[in-house]
Amino acid sequence: MRLLSRTRTVLSSCLLAALLLGGCSSPVDEPAGPDAAGGGPSAGSAGSAGSAGSAGSAGASVPYDVVPLLKPSRKYFGAAVEGAPHSMKGVDAYTGMVGKQPNLIEYYAAWGDGFDATGVRNAWAEGALTLMSWEPFDTPPADIAAGGSDAYVKKYAAAVRELNLPVVISFADEFNGHWEKWGTEHTTPEEYVAAWRRVHDTFVDAGASNVIWAWSPNIVNPVGEVELEPYYPGDGYVDWIGLIGYWTVEEGSAFDSVFGPTRDQVRTFTGKPMLLLETAAMPGERRRADIRSLFEGVAADDDMLGFVWFNHRKRADWRLEASPLALEEFRRLAADDRFGFDVRKP
Repeated sequence: MRLLSRTRTVLSSCLLAALLLGGCSSPVDEPAGPDAAGGGPSAGSAGSAGSAGSAGSAGASVPYDVVPLLKPSRKYFGAAVEGAPHSMKGVDAYTGMVGKQPNLIEYYAAWGDGFDATGVRNAWAEGALTLMSWEPFDTPPADIAAGGSDAYVKKYAAAVRELNLPVVISFADEFNGHWEKWGTEHTTPEEYVAAWRRVHDTFVDAGASNVIWAWSPNIVNPVGEVELEPYYPGDGYVDWIGLIGYWTVEEGSAFDSVFGPTRDQVRTFTGKPMLLLETAAMPGERRRADIRSLFEGVAADDDMLGFVWFNHRKRADWRLEASPLALEEFRRLAADDRFGFDVRKP
């Protein structure tokens, strides 16, 4: 169903180009940053784009084909680090620290921010896919569902389509938690689903099929009373299930203790592949064991696409460098060839 939708978008784009432009055109590219409303690509920065798999020929008509990236044969080896991907200095330092370059870079964008086209290009140039966690802090999902943000979303979608590189979008994650402004205390499942579908459909209407959509609940362990299925937009609107969960003193060290209950519940209503969209282990004596559980659990599950390590200090120090012995274990396990690949050649 999803593949058919993407195919129709590609065919429609080609037909439109043929009728209106007489073929592919090359609009002038302009630099963009995270605060540029709508963004845009920079000239000559990324090679040729489209279903062939190389990036960014200036203004290629055919949307980038993300299908090979949806379930690659090797695992994503991701990281969220300070300043990335707009600046890749932190990623380069992380690469030196763990001995392998991340191929999935996560960053966080507030609703209302412009599209960080520069960041996406920077990550792509180093063989990495960008994952944006899009957080509507000051805009209720009910307002988004009612069309209050349509102009903003249309402009954003147009910028994503114009850049024509693959991007992962996780909209309003951890929605099943009470701690988020868009969470259970402020938003009904119906409002959440309607907002998700409206944002998604706006991108489809803009021809931005170069987006991979990640639906990202927090693990159910701390909020077991909240059922996930009512918040699910449907398989036609989702490409990945992005699980968010951490190894803490409240969780057991086993992979299934942390992620098993959520995985099992999700599997009752969808078979979409899963990614640990945000994870880390709390510093302490157990951290090395937790890191082993992370790598072993992801490697053992064919439907688990990989993970993103949250290398920040926020409420706890999740940075690998905070625990030298655990970092050594992480570095050893990261050398496994099953983890990491150049996303430009999936």
